[in-house]
Amino acid sequence: MSEQDFISEEAVLRALQSVGAPQIGGDIVQRGLVREVKICDGHIAFELLLPAPIANFQAALEQGCREALSHVEGVRSVNVRTRILSSGPAPSGPAQGPAGPSPAAPGPQAGSNLLPGVRHVIAVGSGKGGVGKSTVAVNLATALALDGHRVGLLDADVYGPSIPMMMGLRQTPHTVDGKLVPLERHGVQLMSLGFLMPDDSAHVIWRGPMVGSAVRQMITDCHWGELDYLVVDLPPGTGDAQLTLAQTVPLTGAVVVMTSQDVAVNIASKAVGMFQRLNVPILGVVGNMDFFACPSCGTHTPIFTRGGSETASEKLGVPFLGSIPLEPATVEHGDRGVPTVIAAPDSSPAQAFREVARNVASQVNALDAAQATTPGLGGLLGRFKKD
Repeated sequence: MSEQDFISEEAVLRALQSVGAPQIGGDIVQRGLVREVKICDGHIAFELLLPAPIANFQAALEQGCREALSHVEGVRSVNVRTRILSSGPAPSGPAQGPAGPSPAAPGPQAGSNLLPGVRHVIAVGSGKGGVGKSTVAVNLATALALDGHRVGLLDADVYGPSIPMMMGLRQTPHTVDGKLVPLERHGVQLMSLGFLMPDDSAHVIWRGPMVGSAVRQMITDCHWGELDYLVVDLPPGTGDAQLTLAQTVPLTGAVVVMTSQDVAVNIASKAVGMFQRLNVPILGVVGNMDFFACPSCGTHTPIFTRGGSETASEKLGVPFLGSIPLEPATVEHGDRGVPTVIAAPDSSPAQAFREVARNVASQVNALDAAQATTPGLGGLLGRFKKD
C-alpha cells in the first residue's frame, strides 16, 4: 500500500484552510486560490493563484502552505507553483465543489475557445470620456498592422460606436455559414455595432447584460480567423457595462488612456483599479493630448500639467507607454476615416502612436516570456515519480 492511499485531496485542502491573510479576506481554500492539487507517493503539488494586488505576499503564503501540510501524515514533500493572476479567471470559491460567480471574477482567458485563432486581446479603456480613447485604439491597431502584425479592431463602445467613421467604412458585413465576416480597412479587420445598426438607433438604452450579450455575439459570431492582436475599444468609464465587457472579452492586458491633468490621476486610477480587480494586467498608460504641437513652428506647449500622465503612471505603479501630442490634423484624419499613422506618417502624433504600439507589443512579449518560463504541474509530478 503506497503512502498516496493515506493522503486524500480533502485532507490537503482541509490543512490548507489554516492558511490565510487579511488581504485575501479569508483562507486560501475558501477564496479559491488553490487549484490543480496532485498527490503522488506522498509528494504534493498544487497551483496557488494570487491576484496581482497581493503578489507581495507570495513568499509568506507559500511558506504557510508548506508548514500547514507538514502536519499531514504521509506527506514527503510539497511543491507550490504560484501563478500571479493576470489574464486568467479570478478565484471565486472553494477549490472543491461548484462555486457561484463572483462579482469580481473576470471572463475567459485569452486564447480560450471564444477566440481560438487570436493570440492576444488588448483592451483600450479610460476612466472617463473625452480623452481620445477611440483615437488611440484606432491608431494603435493600425500601427500594429503597419509593423507587420495581423490585427483586428473590435468596437465595443456600444454607447457611441465611432470606429466606422474613424476607419472610413459604412457598409454592412456579410455572413458566411451564419457568422459575420469582419470588414477590412487599412490592413485591420473591423467589427462594430455601428456596422449593424441604423444611424437613428443612438437612442437605444443599453443595460449591462445587453452590452455583454451584444459584444459576446460580435466575438463568437464573427470569423476573426488568425490574429496576432485583437484591439478592443471599450466604453469610457468604470461602470457596470465596462465590468461586463471586461469579463466577457478574453483579455491579455489593458491600455488606459488619460489626459495630463492632476484630477485625471484619480480618474485613471479607477480604470486601473477596475482592470486589476478583474486580474487583467495593465500594459500601461497612454497620455493623450499631453501637449500642443504647433504645425507651423513645431513648438510643444503643454495643454494641462506638464508630464502629468507620466507622473500618473509612476504613482499608479504601471508602465508609461507614451505621450501623444494634440494636433488639429489628428481630428481631421479621424473625420475623414484615415488614421493619422497612415494619413500623416511623418507627423509628430503618428510617430508617437507608432512608439506606443511598439511599447504595447513589448509589454505583451514580456508577459508571454514570463508565462513560458513557468513550469507545469505535470513536469513537477514527473520529477517526483523519478525521485
